[in-house]
Amino acid sequence: MTSNNSNNNNNAVSAASSGNSTPNARFVSQNTAAEDLLKSQTVGLVHLDDFRKRRAEAIDVELGAPSGSGGSINPVFKKKKRKTVKKGALSFDHGQDESEVAPPDSSRDQSESPGATAATPTSEAESDVPTKKRLAANTNVGFQAKSMSKSALLRETQAKEQLRKAFLLMQERVKATDFMIPFVFYAGKDYPGGACRMKKGDLVWLFLDRARKVGAEVSNSDRSRKEWARVSVDDLMLVRGDLIIPHHYEFYHFMLNKTIGYDGVLFPYSAEPTAASPADTGVASTPGGLSVPDPSTQAAAKAASAQPPTVPDAELEGFDTPASLTKVVDRRWYEKNKHIYPASTWEEFDPTRDYSTGIRKDTQGNAFFFSRR
Repeated sequence: MTSNNSNNNNNAVSAASSGNSTPNARFVSQNTAAEDLLKSQTVGLVHLDDFRKRRAEAIDVELGAPSGSGGSINPVFKKKKRKTVKKGALSFDHGQDESEVAPPDSSRDQSESPGATAATPTSEAESDVPTKKRLAANTNVGFQAKSMSKSALLRETQAKEQLRKAFLLMQERVKATDFMIPFVFYAGKDYPGGACRMKKGDLVWLFLDRARKVGAEVSNSDRSRKEWARVSVDDLMLVRGDLIIPHHYEFYHFMLNKTIGYDGVLFPYSAEPTAASPADTGVASTPGGLSVPDPSTQAAAKAASAQPPTVPDAELEGFDTPASLTKVVDRRWYEKNKHIYPASTWEEFDPTRDYSTGIRKDTQGNAFFFSRR
């Protein structure tokens, strides 16, 4: 009985020591874990070196190596290297290159001495430092702004004023240039008209007035067309191509803007001085941009105008233009017959409209089959 009790007590002690409810000794760990040994030996330690030493001894015991042998493992914890992100270089930050340091080489061990770091070649250190870009003017830009002083601004203003005066004088010369406008009278059919010698700066109503006088001269030989001399300027219309030109327009306006109609440029004449342009127009330019007659040369200009023109009509612009392109029409006849072709295709000139791509329509809004040319 006594032996049985002792056996039971031994089994209970072994079960309690193994931490398992199974009373079999096979399931009891025979080797002490390094963690348990480390816990039992590091109680009350204060210094980190003592802790590392005890941990190395516990690992040696767990691996079966004797304590203090050369095979002891002393792991060294390395901090992760943080990647530095380089910020954009500033043109005014001159000390940035000095403060920036090249990132360390990943293959180099942190346990190296400071002397080994100092032995790094200079070429490698220079290659790691990024090159600094400085701001500079863009040479590809054609215009480069520059500071303007008062004298430079004054010279620029004087140059602009000279160019303005030169343009006004050239404009007056062009307006004083003669050109020819052949025309016909139209009243259901073409009647012989003639040709008027006009200036490029003249208004349309002045051409119609001269056309009346040409009609009066023609009517002397043909009494049937005497009515053209009796029509007033207000009752006459100028039809260029298929466009009715208002009375208040200058011919120079169409030449300068190269106005395009249904049949092309309305007045294909030069807007620059030609051989027929006078050398001196006798016109002075005021500072406000207005052109006024010069009293000193006004008398000479009148005397020159009284003399016959030096350039013959055959050498002027527009002399070879077909007369049927320009029609002088009685407005009263047009109001009665504007529903009949070709008067039904005529329309008043609109400076805001593009006639090169326009659609031609009659008075009832019907598009013609030849609306685009």
